[in-house]
Amino acid sequence: MSRCTAPIRGHNSASAAENCPVCRYKSRGYSSYSSNYDSYNSSRFSSSSGSNGSSSTSRGNYNVSKGRTIKPSWSRSTSPIYYTPAEVKTLTPVRENVEKRVVKEDLRDVFLCHAWDDRKGSAKDLHDLLELKGVSVWFSEKDVIIGSSLLREIDKGLARSKVGIVLVTPKFLERIKNEGIADKELSALLARDLLVPIVHETTFEELRDESPLLGSRSGLSTLEDSMENIASKLAELVSDKLIVI
Repeated sequence: MSRCTAPIRGHNSASAAENCPVCRYKSRGYSSYSSNYDSYNSSRFSSSSGSNGSSSTSRGNYNVSKGRTIKPSWSRSTSPIYYTPAEVKTLTPVRENVEKRVVKEDLRDVFLCHAWDDRKGSAKDLHDLLELKGVSVWFSEKDVIIGSSLLREIDKGLARSKVGIVLVTPKFLERIKNEGIADKELSALLARDLLVPIVHETTFEELRDESPLLGSRSGLSTLEDSMENIASKLAELVSDKLIVI
């Protein structure tokens, strides 16, 4: 009968247990079980942690998940608003022109170009959000005097605004197709590098189908961001508080 070669307190090492004719099988069995158990636990907790971690990341960092990781030079360091690289590239030429025009007095921050049918809906919503953020807006509903020439008032509004934003909606696309007032405003805005399209409830692809020239301009979309965040970005874009002349 084989006898254990270990002292009373057991083997001093795993190799000693492996060489023992009695304990080698116990050692192998325990080692295998221990290894499998440790592997199972490691896999279980690692997987759980990873799953929670990735889930938390996707829920907790919306900006990163949407590719918004940078701030442009005109954005305050304390601003909670982040941009995609494409947005910064789109808005930079507009910002440069804003800085050139800031020396002029009595300029509105924004000229809001929109379809007439949106004047009490999405155009009014965007106007109100901008004004809540301190942006002065030329808006036909309040700036066109009854009995005056609409086209003349539009010309004056365009000349006295830092930036033109075009709210592109399904109704706006219909106006372009029918060559309505929106199309005349658009022609004047396209003549200057002061134009930011805001696509709402439609897509840039549909815009390009109706207006290849406007559709070639990059802009902002409510499919990618909320209207409130877009208003915040426009407020930063036209702010003269950050400009050093």
